Amino acid sequence: MSFEFPIRVYWEDTDAGGIVFYANYLKFFERARTEWLRALGFGQHALRDSTGGMFVVGETSLRYLRPARLDDELLVTARVETAGRASLVLRQEAFLLDNKALLCEGTIRIGWVEAASLKPARIPPNLLEAIQQ
Repeated sequence: MSFEFPIRVYWEDTDAGGIVFYANYLKFFERARTEWLRALGFGQHALRDSTGGMFVVGETSLRYLRPARLDDELLVTARVETAGRASLVLRQEAFLLDNKALLCEGTIRIGWVEAASLKPARIPPNLLEAIQQ
């Protein structure tokens, strides 16, 4: 099951050609992951304060299929592919909202680290349980 988050394309998201700048899909995916965690009951700032840990991106792989343009409405998804004790691999996609055309797809590996040292750590059990349900 995928989490879905709507995003509208603004001027700041586009390049000189009026097309969404390729790196901005990473921003869109980040927003969707943040809102996905929030929907599970875990705000990232509060999570860091309560556990001393946080997620960091360790690896990304994206494939671009079609362009998005100014004022387009997108639907960005996030779905856990694999969940380990210290990292997650998420499948993320961006679609045009009106016709469901796939624009960009990718996988993002995020790892849990101690916020102060950035050393790898285990994902808190209550968080991991919520993610896996």
